[in-house]
Amino acid sequence: MSDYLNLQDFLLPVRKDVISNDNGYNDGQIGSHINLYEEEFPDLDEADIVLVGIGEVRGQGVHTGYSNGPDKIREQFYQLYYWHTEVKIADIGNVKSGALLTDSYAAAKTVIAELIKEKKTVVILGGSHDNTLAQYYAYGSQNKIIEATGIDSIINLNMESPLRHESFLMEVLTGEPNYIRHYNHIGFQIYNIHPKMMETMDKLRFDCFRVGKVKEHIDEMEPVIRNSNLVTIDIAAIANAYAPATDISPNGFTGEEICTMTKYAGMSPNVNTLGIYGYLPERDNSDLTAKQIAHMLWYFVDGKQICKNEVKMENRDDFNEYHTALAEIETVFLQSKRTGRWWMQMPDKKFIACSYSDYVMASNNEIPERWLRAQERS
Repeated sequence: MSDYLNLQDFLLPVRKDVISNDNGYNDGQIGSHINLYEEEFPDLDEADIVLVGIGEVRGQGVHTGYSNGPDKIREQFYQLYYWHTEVKIADIGNVKSGALLTDSYAAAKTVIAELIKEKKTVVILGGSHDNTLAQYYAYGSQNKIIEATGIDSIINLNMESPLRHESFLMEVLTGEPNYIRHYNHIGFQIYNIHPKMMETMDKLRFDCFRVGKVKEHIDEMEPVIRNSNLVTIDIAAIANAYAPATDISPNGFTGEEICTMTKYAGMSPNVNTLGIYGYLPERDNSDLTAKQIAHMLWYFVDGKQICKNEVKMENRDDFNEYHTALAEIETVFLQSKRTGRWWMQMPDKKFIACSYSDYVMASNNEIPERWLRAQERS
């Protein structure tokens, strides 16, 4: 196992006041089971999930220093109960702030890249949404081509804005060299989006899902997220009633809906970085947003336990196998006997995540849009 490039040089330990309360944690709470960077850097050999905080908020136009948002989330998360004993969690503290915004990105990129190289699932507690750049470039430093999913009420392509968190996605999607095979955007609110921006996304053949459509058929987002490697969430995707620290819109996802999607991310065998950004505790009301994010983390861990127990693709006896023809093209659908999830075979014989509705369409000799979009990109 690597020594993680002395990652503690880039990190601040979890503050003692964050991990203590009047009575301490009882033996059923996460705070009693998480492997923490307090005084010594933890042994990560057994860790499935590694938490790291990024308090950098200058990209959001906040110049009052380093946000304690990650610590406020920890306070709430550690108090939740530890139901998922098969999933080992470590917390390596917060990335140090750099003299420049780009220095903070570089430090965070180094930490994340080393962790994914060691096959850890990394959960980033942000920080402004532009810290997704560090998350993305962690793959680029290893020349990994990825599929990414963003969950946000807006699409961060506003090159006229002076704020980095409103424009960073342009660099991710069009920068050179580029490491994005495909990008999905979930939960945009169309009245917040310039029509030409949507035209750009369509020309790039990226998939965008309006918040209303997602709410109607949230289960259709499971295969979208399952195919991804990087997932980035701005809490602006959540309605203000469920996350008072976001003042973007009264509309958006409910607390249950956003937890469902983080559970989907945990269930994915491909997702190895999840970033949750945009939380500013000074805007929070009774720590309700911190509690909401803590619940999102809990459901991510819940999904990870399901993922650990999912059957392997090579064990065909563990799947129901369905042969069908769509537009005279022979294809195969697989359904896990353990979780009920679906995969469909593409012409190159590779399988991609899909849903039951895709199978139904193919059985009626209709080509599923998911199949068409994937084939266009191949």
